[in-house]
Amino acid sequence: MTFRLRPLLLTVVLFCAALSNASAEAEANRSFAGLHWETPVHHLGEVAREPMVVELADGTLFVSGFGAGALPVWEGGTPENGTPALWRSHDRGANWQSVNLGPGAKGNSDVDLAVGPDDTVYMVVMSYDRKVFEGTGISVGVGRDGGTEWSWKSLSRRRFDDRPWIAVAPNGHVHVIWNDGSGVLYVVSTDGGKSWEERPRISHKGGSSHLAIGPGGEIAVRITPLSASGNRSHQGFDRLAVSTDNGASWRFHRPPGQREWSKDFVSAELPRWVEPIAWDAAGALYSLWSEGQELWLGRSLDQGVTWSSWPIAHGGKSAHGGKSVDGEKSADGEKDFYFPYLTANRAGELAATWFSGRGKEIRVHTAYLALSTGAERPRVLHAPPFQPEIYRQLQAHIPPLRDTGGEYLPVIFLRDGSLAVVSTVASHDKQRLGFTWRALKKHP
Repeated sequence: MTFRLRPLLLTVVLFCAALSNASAEAEANRSFAGLHWETPVHHLGEVAREPMVVELADGTLFVSGFGAGALPVWEGGTPENGTPALWRSHDRGANWQSVNLGPGAKGNSDVDLAVGPDDTVYMVVMSYDRKVFEGTGISVGVGRDGGTEWSWKSLSRRRFDDRPWIAVAPNGHVHVIWNDGSGVLYVVSTDGGKSWEERPRISHKGGSSHLAIGPGGEIAVRITPLSASGNRSHQGFDRLAVSTDNGASWRFHRPPGQREWSKDFVSAELPRWVEPIAWDAAGALYSLWSEGQELWLGRSLDQGVTWSSWPIAHGGKSAHGGKSVDGEKSADGEKDFYFPYLTANRAGELAATWFSGRGKEIRVHTAYLALSTGAERPRVLHAPPFQPEIYRQLQAHIPPLRDTGGEYLPVIFLRDGSLAVVSTVASHDKQRLGFTWRALKKHP
């Protein structure tokens, strides 16, 4: 929607917006004068690969993961049978209980969560055949009454179905995307998940890398060359699709930055899969991506048409945990950054996670970012990096190796303004399976 304002009125609006942004940034900076982790909470029992996390209005937390069937066949997993897993906490992550997802829950791979305005919890999950390394379907669950009563529906049973995402617009409409090697598929529910309408494909090429919905119902879809679990590649097709009419039409833009995509996921020198995007409360659109030993943040104030970009981490710099030391190099050497994740909160307020290192050197990095409208660059505060307890046996008869456990780790702004990160637990001897809840302690 376009607004035409008189010059004087426009000046007043921009001045008030600047004051609001500056006030929000000042408040945020007071809250995050230092970033330090609270004591981690380990919930063990069932593995939660590629977890996702959401919070209800009353503070109830939900964490999802691959759950049963997540392990490769040679580690005791099933080829494609399995059910997704979901856990609930009523005490800010101190204790977790498994949620009964009811009959019809199906899926053993990529999962995403979303919450509606009425606290309905939505869960989308992929089924994956681990014998042939192909996706086999997409299912969606609707958890009414605050995620206590669940119903399920199959959205697709196509070969190569892959990487679903789900998000809820301010009007309550639920949007789901995924890919099948022939572009990005798209369905919408306008009645709280009772029925689902299949819309025309957003694209006939590329993969469903990420989905985000803005405060005005703006929809952004990140489309990248690889799709179908890495079985298909449309080289050169690297796009951002944006809709401002509830998904009826789409405009395509080039994403900010420079990046190279391999023709398959296995041979990539720098692994890429999820290219996260996020809208803040003021309607600014953000992108986070790796250029090897630099991690970059981009911001668009015109729905993806033009971008401003800044490097926010350099070669392992975040080992200086809790300090804003932009531009410094870390003492532990040069490292590539990969598998970023991004979330936004108030105007100009974001949080990010990413990985560095390989094998025994793998670390998870977390940062808080504040970016007012007139700032030359973001203020970046880094939490101390941590090493996740994730091991994966990539092939039979080869000992398990330390792994990322997926292509991102979720970070969430809680309703009180604090941050938390969820990471997978999968020990090398499989004696510890589950997830870890890490909350960031605020130091005014």
